[in-house]
Amino acid sequence: MEQNAIVELKNLSKTIHGKKIIDDLSLQLYPGQITGFLGPNGAGKTTTIRMLVGLMKKSGGEVVIDGQTLSSDFEEALSKVGVIVENPEMYKFMSGYKNLLHFARMHKGVTKERIDEVVKQVGMQNRIQEKVGTYSLGMRQRLGLAQALLHRPKFLILDEPTNGLDPAGIREFRDYLRLIAKTENVSVFVSSHMLSEIELMCDRIAVIQNGKLVNLRDMREAQETHYYVEALPIDKTSELLTTLGFQAESVNDGFVIQAEKTQVPELVQDLAAAGIELFAIQPHRKTLEDQFLEMTGGGQLAETSSK
Repeated sequence: MEQNAIVELKNLSKTIHGKKIIDDLSLQLYPGQITGFLGPNGAGKTTTIRMLVGLMKKSGGEVVIDGQTLSSDFEEALSKVGVIVENPEMYKFMSGYKNLLHFARMHKGVTKERIDEVVKQVGMQNRIQEKVGTYSLGMRQRLGLAQALLHRPKFLILDEPTNGLDPAGIREFRDYLRLIAKTENVSVFVSSHMLSEIELMCDRIAVIQNGKLVNLRDMREAQETHYYVEALPIDKTSELLTTLGFQAESVNDGFVIQAEKTQVPELVQDLAAAGIELFAIQPHRKTLEDQFLEMTGGGQLAETSSK
């Protein structure tokens, strides 16, 4: 059974000094799903996020969160939202637990039991009574995640959540985020310039360019089958692949072609018959970076920031 969208961006637009920064952007975000938000420099990612959390007024369109619009039910709609922007600010002289107590008072009905629950969810039980000043960046990030979850948001926005973390911290944060999306049934929206991390973390990606949504892709959908072929001489290999009807893309010391698995044995025979030395033929999966560059025509990723 298909779930209803928890967040809808309906024809969202923003014009600044006569220039359209966000142009008729429509997007639906679903419970339990992590959606990555990507785009080249100046594409409009940060502007979109600012409008989503009410830090910037929209010029047109609407944002609907759990059935309530930002236009008519601003406070009620935003009460369903949790936000982490880069490295969360905490009171370093206070313990992690006292920080959470402080933030809990900003929301109605956050019990001490709920605080204990989120502490456990982000794996902070052993260090929560220690001062935040003693925490690593990864631990502060996990505490920020706990803080954002205190009031049981239905929509969680993360802007560069793994900035500055080492590989172990990134993996740890990713694992907790995926677990929380599933167990809390939260819709998570992640803006990041780390393509390899988005690829591992997200269920879907939305790509924005010049303020428009240019691609929305399920990360788990089947991709076209590609193979990497390495053979010598290169010019003769290229010529034969073209003659056989393959579009050969030059990669490193070989070529990437689109082909079915059943075509591989015959291709090997054709290469051998032509006197070409075959060194490797293996499945090739296009990375998210490859796909992103194809979608945006080589546009550079932005270091999105709220600063």
